[in-house]
Amino acid sequence: MLKITKLETFADEFTCFVKVSCEDGSFGWGQCSTYNADITAQIFHRQIAPWALGAPAEDIAALLDLIERREHKYPGSYRARAMAGLDTALWDLRGRHEGKSVAQLLGGSVGPVRAYASSMKRDITPAAEAERLRRLCGDHGFTAVKFRIGAECGQDIDEWPGRTEEIIPTIARALPDVDKLTDANSGFSAARAIQIGQLLQDHGITHFEEPTPYWDLDATAQVTAALTLDVAGGEQDWHLPTWQRMIDLRAVDIVQPDVMYMGGIARTLQVAQMAEAAGLPCTPHAANLSLVTLCTMHLLRALPNAGKYLELSIEGDDYYPWQRDLFLGDPFRVQDGQVQVPDLPGWGVEINPAHLDRTRHHASTLGDTPSAYAALYHKPKA
Repeated sequence: MLKITKLETFADEFTCFVKVSCEDGSFGWGQCSTYNADITAQIFHRQIAPWALGAPAEDIAALLDLIERREHKYPGSYRARAMAGLDTALWDLRGRHEGKSVAQLLGGSVGPVRAYASSMKRDITPAAEAERLRRLCGDHGFTAVKFRIGAECGQDIDEWPGRTEEIIPTIARALPDVDKLTDANSGFSAARAIQIGQLLQDHGITHFEEPTPYWDLDATAQVTAALTLDVAGGEQDWHLPTWQRMIDLRAVDIVQPDVMYMGGIARTLQVAQMAEAAGLPCTPHAANLSLVTLCTMHLLRALPNAGKYLELSIEGDDYYPWQRDLFLGDPFRVQDGQVQVPDLPGWGVEINPAHLDRTRHHASTLGDTPSAYAALYHKPKA
């Protein structure tokens, strides 16, 4: 049994990498969710690390469940974002210890994953978006793309008047031979989403993501019932009962948990298993080129109900400067529209030391930090 003895974070505003170490010197790397990650790092050391220090590293799901129960007064996104750092680091540690990729630990295999070119932009004209997506398909062999419609949480007000009605036929004409997906980011009311969905269907778009405010499952269910294309959603959700309600309502045709928003691989697997039991595919959300996308690559190689493709952001360092040089090498290289899950232990990637040197480092160490786990399970006899 490996005992966790040290937990380190390397954080800035955008990223927080986590290193977990055990008493035998073994270690693994993970990541808390991106954005406001320096805040998440504080939560990690205050409310996650004390429960993990001194705990066995092997049963990841049980440890995460313990933390949820012991921190039950602090539910919410930040707790889940912090837990993701522990979870993903423990999977990497286990993979390094056993000499297996995480995909193999999950019952899958290494190899290729089909990707879709995912645009994050709304401040781009339909013609310019069509041209860059067409160029990327030609250069990298993508067979699927996703573009943005509406305005984020826009309450039926478009990014600019008429953009949605223009970009749908423009993309359809420019890319007749690839799968076309779109994302409304909670932009429409149910009535407006149904109108837009019918326009999407008329132009051969097959995937309509987050058409209505994500928290309004009844509205999303109305849209799903009214359309024949696939309605997808769930990227923002971390609460398992909400996921169960979403699935029971048949609010969506495709579930889209985000590994980092969910709190890691173990909890994401629970959502995927709920969906599998209901006959629904799982196409996780992965909207930037940090560890979330690499984790999702491994997951897709293992899920029996994996969706058709991996979300792969096409926005580079000019759009997300914080993505620059996070890893040694390029784990997201695309060839023939596919990326590769490497045949290496753990996540199969190394964090760039130069990036870590630019972050704020903090460590919680068994002995220096009181172990809440040890206090719970190793109380001295009266």
